Amino acid sequence: MGHRLSKIYTRTGDKGETGLGDGQRVSKDHQRVEAFGCVDETNSAIGMVLAVPGLPDQVVDCLTEVQHDLFDLGGELCIPGHVAVTDEFVGRLEARLDEFNDELPALKEFILPGGGTAASACHLARTICRRAERRVVSLSAMEKNVRPEAIRYLNRLSDLLFVIARVLARHEQGSEVLWDRDRG
Repeated sequence: MGHRLSKIYTRTGDKGETGLGDGQRVSKDHQRVEAFGCVDETNSAIGMVLAVPGLPDQVVDCLTEVQHDLFDLGGELCIPGHVAVTDEFVGRLEARLDEFNDELPALKEFILPGGGTAASACHLARTICRRAERRVVSLSAMEKNVRPEAIRYLNRLSDLLFVIARVLARHEQGSEVLWDRDRG
């Protein structure tokens, strides 16, 4: 790391602009800033999942690796034209998805976001990830230098977070919260 921040505030953003990784100044509500900001939110939400004590080791290992990936993805989105996330990242997620999903029973009903503290936090991370995916798709419609691997990664990650939420619900409470379509 070539440059360390010794002072956190710079005052350079006080007028509603921020700097991209390539030095460009853009509005803080620019679609690119919104996209990598949502990726950062996803990473923070995964941090909340990881803060729950007693998680299975394979979940901790997987989500910690994902946090590093998301930092790479945020960097890619912050520097137009930069390449960080590859098809190998997506393949790694798919392999983990298959591992976790193989241990679960087939879904016969929709499940509600819940099932314990960690499972609920994981569902929240999933929905934030879906928002990040939507923002990256919007950015890709506006700018041609957004790579499809970024979109695929977020799409697969939201699926993985759904499956991990199912695993965690079973770990925490022994079952998932099923949607009751006939409750009324």
